[in-house]
Amino acid sequence: MEMEQEKMTMNKELSSDAAAYCCSACHGDETWSYNHPIRGRAKSRSLSASPALGSTKEFRRTRSLHGPCPVTTFGPKACVLQNPQTIMHIQDPASQRLTWNKSPKSVLVIKKMRDASLLQPFKELCTHLMEENNMIVYVEKKVLEDPAIASDESFGAVKKKFCTFREDYDDISNQIDFIICLGGDGTLLYASSLFQGSVPPVMAFHLGSLGFLTPFSFENFQSQVTQVIEGNAAVVLRSRLKVRVVKELRGKKTAVHNGLGENGSRAAGLDMDVGKQAMQYQVLNEVVIDRGPSSYLSNVDVYLDGHLITTVQGDGVIVSTPTGSTAYAAAAGASMIHPNVPAIMITPICPHSLSFRPIVVPAGVELKIMLSPEARNTAWVSFDGRKRQEIRHGDSISITTSCYPLPSICVRDPVSDWFESLAQCLHWNVRKKQAHFEEEEEEEEEEEEEEGEG
Repeated sequence: MEMEQEKMTMNKELSSDAAAYCCSACHGDETWSYNHPIRGRAKSRSLSASPALGSTKEFRRTRSLHGPCPVTTFGPKACVLQNPQTIMHIQDPASQRLTWNKSPKSVLVIKKMRDASLLQPFKELCTHLMEENNMIVYVEKKVLEDPAIASDESFGAVKKKFCTFREDYDDISNQIDFIICLGGDGTLLYASSLFQGSVPPVMAFHLGSLGFLTPFSFENFQSQVTQVIEGNAAVVLRSRLKVRVVKELRGKKTAVHNGLGENGSRAAGLDMDVGKQAMQYQVLNEVVIDRGPSSYLSNVDVYLDGHLITTVQGDGVIVSTPTGSTAYAAAAGASMIHPNVPAIMITPICPHSLSFRPIVVPAGVELKIMLSPEARNTAWVSFDGRKRQEIRHGDSISITTSCYPLPSICVRDPVSDWFESLAQCLHWNVRKKQAHFEEEEEEEEEEEEEEGEG
């Protein structure tokens, strides 16, 4: 009897605790009972995204695209130890909507360089932003030095209103409300490199060659820009990598201009106590470590949270974000990952091992890459294809997920846009369909099967 009473008491306590359990990561979206979850109405969550404004029924889903947050109690007495240093909360992609605390007033327009076909769209967009939306337009100084723009007298009145800047010299990070890119995927990567901290929302128009990251068509840009300015748009938060490169000083003085190091990093620093130079970068696609001009195999050690996990012997290794998984990593044989999946991908480049396959690790880990003591040559590293530099013995590259994602504005929603890009840009799973059997052939096969059974 005493045992039965004890079990009943314990079950009551467990039931009351489980019924009161609320998923902290979902901020109240799902209230759990001991037997099954009770789904509640979706609430706004995230500082950078909010529910849609106006008519947004087409973007609403009946359930989260992510799995439900797991119950962290196991049986009557076991539970997960709570970690106050939680790195991230996974958010449902369907709920990520753009909103403005105040009406946007300034916009940065990035145009693909050395492309004459973009001059007319650039002029039309800038004129519309200034005259129709009364926006302050920022452009890079070298864009206005294009002879076609400099010699256009009809564009002169608009050109005088531009605010200009120079890359690596002028800091505009606190002056831009949102960004518009005209060109291909490279314009989005360039926009990311300009903002080493928080990135304004990016609206990218497909006017380049590939356009995997640029979903908007320029044909009806007026209505689409107006919709974004009004705050009625879906966004996908593309995670970036925070990369810290530490180099040993070897008697070379580092020139510093306006707080920027020789490689243009806004977070560059010099630690004279230990004789090392530290530079920091925000990377949207990938960090590539390769053998450079040397004919020898690259030989680099990869550490995960301080533990040596492998030594890469081959042409190099790619450390990419989910956004970068459809770029160089895909060409090297990696899987393609949706940008909302919190992960870091490690992909070898032509490894001298048949068993070295690409792997995906949690977004919260810290990777450290160094030359192996046995390496015969140096290595080279680049960040989204830029800032290429040599890595020698004693240098290190630390990589983890940045807390500053790039908010990319969607045409429809994060899932639909991604599969549309897979189909249109990469022709994912395009194949001539298998022909079906004719009726006569089907009947003959059925007869043969019946005869075989008989």
